[in-house]
Amino acid sequence: MYLLEKTNLTHQKKDNLKKINPTGILVLENGSFFNGHGFGYEGTTTGEICFNTSITGYQEIISDPSYAGQIINFTFPHIGNVGTNNDDHESEKIWTRGVIFNSEITNPSNYRALKHLDNWLKKNKIIGITGFDTRSLTNFIRDKGAPKGTISYSRKGKFNINKLKNLSNKWSGLKNLDLAEKVTTKKNYKWSGFKTWKKESRFLKSKIRTFKIVAIDYGIKKNILRYFSDFRCEVIIVSCKTSAEKILKMKPDGVFLSNGPGDPAATGKYAIKIIKTLIKSKIPIFGICLGHQILALALGAKTKKMNLGHRGANHPVKNLINSQVEITSQNHGFEIVKENLPRDIEITHKSLFDGCIEGIRLKNKPVFSVQYHPESNPGPQDSVYLFQEFINNIKKNAKKKRS
Repeated sequence: MYLLEKTNLTHQKKDNLKKINPTGILVLENGSFFNGHGFGYEGTTTGEICFNTSITGYQEIISDPSYAGQIINFTFPHIGNVGTNNDDHESEKIWTRGVIFNSEITNPSNYRALKHLDNWLKKNKIIGITGFDTRSLTNFIRDKGAPKGTISYSRKGKFNINKLKNLSNKWSGLKNLDLAEKVTTKKNYKWSGFKTWKKESRFLKSKIRTFKIVAIDYGIKKNILRYFSDFRCEVIIVSCKTSAEKILKMKPDGVFLSNGPGDPAATGKYAIKIIKTLIKSKIPIFGICLGHQILALALGAKTKKMNLGHRGANHPVKNLINSQVEITSQNHGFEIVKENLPRDIEITHKSLFDGCIEGIRLKNKPVFSVQYHPESNPGPQDSVYLFQEFINNIKKNAKKKRS
């Protein structure tokens, strides 16, 4: 067990490595390291270490493309006890770099479980480590910010700490990194039309498709697409670099800007031009997470990297329009800068944790976005109204065209 005093990381002596015979190690960019036991895929991986405070939903979290480039430290100790299944994937490919658990994975005990989490991680080539005090690591991230780090898992238990430290230091980090172009779809496609999961019927297809949505894929989650099916939408998913002209030729009723990983300013180098053209067309636009940040950039605002970010399913957000509080699911490491916001941007939501901007809208056009994930249902239905608001904007816009 590797314990930390307060938030100061201290080195273990190399003699202790032999005594506990670790099969896994986490080495941070400052040279501090944690000994533990490896699981999942055997190998080495480098990324930004972040923590997630969610109690449930680990399969959805790990399969969320927004975690590309990151290693997730789960603060809840019991991860794996509901196994994995074929329904809860948020993406076909897993982009998360690695995972850190406090306790060993237990055997699954859930009627939906089809595969043990360890086997699922092996299949998806995700490296994991367990067996040390993750609370100390969480405290360090909270106080010092999210560090770069490297996880290595070897059954032989032989590790070169200096080499792993160098790997951490040489990695560029998330700032100025465009990951959306890596996780985006390579080919435009139409969503299958499946609606959100219900215990009685599982996934049903929407038979009525009243509205046509083009979703720009910066790392889109499947459950967002399912919600659009709930609201009778046909959804065409396009690559993040698809031009505004091509999107408008599809004659959508509305455009959705998806969640995704990386630095919004880096993605904005090509995305801002596209979104600006879409805004000029007066088409209704709705953005979530990275889509929210890139929309703000297109409207003239700025973004910055947060010290540790928001990642969890218990984040209170105040709706400034109706003064109601929503319990939200979040996963972001960048935020909109409050200072010098353009006058035509109205702040609609704010975090009750740190006051950061959680929602905006354009005062004179049907364009709005939120930083959190309304499709994740932590409230559980606190934020679903945002989809309805988007549909209402589409209906109003269609009515204007007819008149």
